Order: sequence, then C-alpha cells, then structure tokens
Amino acid sequence: MKSTPTSLASLLERFFTERLMQQRQASPHTISSYRDTFRLLLKFVQQRLHTQPALLTFEAINAPLIVAFLDHLEKYRGLSARSRNLRLTAIHSFFRYAAFEVPDHAAQIQRVLAIPSKRFTRTLVHFLTRPEVEALLAAPDQRSWFGRRDHAFLRVTAQTGLRLSEMTGLTRRDVTLGIGAHVRVIGKGRKERCVPLAKPTATALKAWLREPPRGDGQVLFPNARGTRLTADGVHYLLARHVKTAVKVCPSLQGKRVTVHVLRHSMAMDLLQGGVDRSVIALWLGHESVETTQIYLEATLAMKEKALGKTKPLKGKFTRYRPGDQLLGFLNKL
Repeated sequence: MKSTPTSLASLLERFFTERLMQQRQASPHTISSYRDTFRLLLKFVQQRLHTQPALLTFEAINAPLIVAFLDHLEKYRGLSARSRNLRLTAIHSFFRYAAFEVPDHAAQIQRVLAIPSKRFTRTLVHFLTRPEVEALLAAPDQRSWFGRRDHAFLRVTAQTGLRLSEMTGLTRRDVTLGIGAHVRVIGKGRKERCVPLAKPTATALKAWLREPPRGDGQVLFPNARGTRLTADGVHYLLARHVKTAVKVCPSLQGKRVTVHVLRHSMAMDLLQGGVDRSVIALWLGHESVETTQIYLEATLAMKEKALGKTKPLKGKFTRYRPGDQLLGFLNKL
C-alpha cells in the first residue's frame, strides 16, 4: 500500500510558524536568513523539476538535490564555503524538525542530515587603523540631513562595534544620554546588552536627536521614508563615504569597508589598548571569550611587541657544506 505524498508547503509553513516563531522564538535575523535559504532552494528545485513550489512533495527534496543546490550556490552565485555552510545549517534545521513530523521518511532525512559542512581556510580579521576610521568619520557632509545622519551612524558604529542588524534596529528609546550614556541592544541569541557611549559619540547623538523625526519617529537612523535602513542602504552609505575618505587617507583605497569591519576595528583598538579579552567579549556580545581569540591572531603589532620582549637565540654560525651527491639524489626521490 502506497503512502500519501507529504506536502512540502504545509510542512515548511509549520516549520517557520510553529518551530521557529513559537517554540524557539527565533530572532527576526534568523528567520529572514532561513527564509532566504528556502527561497533560493525552491527556485532552484522549480528549475530542476519543473514543478511549482506550492505543488512540491517532501519526498522530492532528497540529498542529491540539496548537494546540487549547494554546488550551484558556490559555482554560479559566488558564495563562499562559510556562506554555503550557513545555508546548509538552515536546511538541516528543517530536516531535524521533519524527523519528528514525518518519521516515515527517516532514511531520506538521515541522508540529508549526513551532508557535511565544507571546510574552509580561516582568514585573518580585516580591520581599519585609527587614521582610516577618523578619515571615514570626517567624510559625511554635515550640511545636509543625510550627512548628519550618516555622521552619527558611522560614529556610533565605529565606537560601539554593533552588528549591522543591531545598528539598523536601534530606536530612539534605546539611547540613554547624560550620566552613564549608553545604547541598549538585543543582539544575537536574544541577548540584551548595554554598550557605553564615549563623549564625542554621545555629543553626536544628542545633536542628531534634535533633528525632526521621520516616519513614526521611532527608528534612530531612518532612511528618507522614515523606515529602517536596509543592508543595501548601509552598503551604499559606506561606499559613498569611503570614496570621499580615500582622498584624505589613501590607505583606504581597495579596502572593503563594512559595518562588521568597523566592529573588528573597534575590537582591535580595545585589544591594543590593553583591555581584557573577557571585557571585549561582553562588549561585542560574544557567546564565549574564545571567540575574541581571532583578534589576538590578527594583530601583527602585538606579536612584534611580544617578540621585542624575548631574547634572540644564540645560534652557532657555521659555513654551509654540500652533502654527499648520492645521498642527495636518494633524499630527493
């Protein structure tokens, strides 16, 4: 007796509404990331199987098809191995949920869950030097509304090290000025933290908050329509001001400047200033102090400083003498 095919649409809808939103109470960032993954997957499957996404069955989404999708992301969309692994994480999460909902498909689910993450070379953290950051902060033309917004946005980003989603999600209620000035954010993993504001940053924010609000007046750094800045909007903002800052600071030429690079720059500044790693981890909202280890690995200046504290090895100088030709031949085999 044949079993009735399982609708992918109903299972996927329950995964988002029941599993992610109700049970796990996933953050909006996680939900949007998972949503984008499945939009890409469904479009890929539609082209491969010539079936509308709403008509797909769960049985059709097997391990070979998912591997082909991941390969497609790398070859034709230019995704890095790290980004590929993030897409696979979302798919694995859905199939772990499916293991409880449709246990009859255990063999298919296990094959998908067995798809491994791809190994990748962990590159050094990219960051800006203090002169480069200062040139970027001076780039916006503060005679316009956009220039004043961008100046305040860049100053808060560079000093607090907030993530992109945290910056665009800030509201006016999240800012406390005066004694103990700080911003309050709900970061990754729904962890709440308060980040102190330096005096120049607090002054810039105080001036910005005197501007007439746009939209509903809640968003701290709105776009022209008064709504939250998008990731593309922030990318455009940074690219425009980097182009201006390069004229003053040529070392910015060719550097990729993002909100996360400014986050790294702030962390490196704290680390080189002698701030303890545990404090930096709390500042950045890291789950573990070990995550902050990447900044120790990236700073050549601190390694050179450590090298300066060591004594040079007293090796004995000897003149080079070539070895036996026959042994040299055998050694090269």
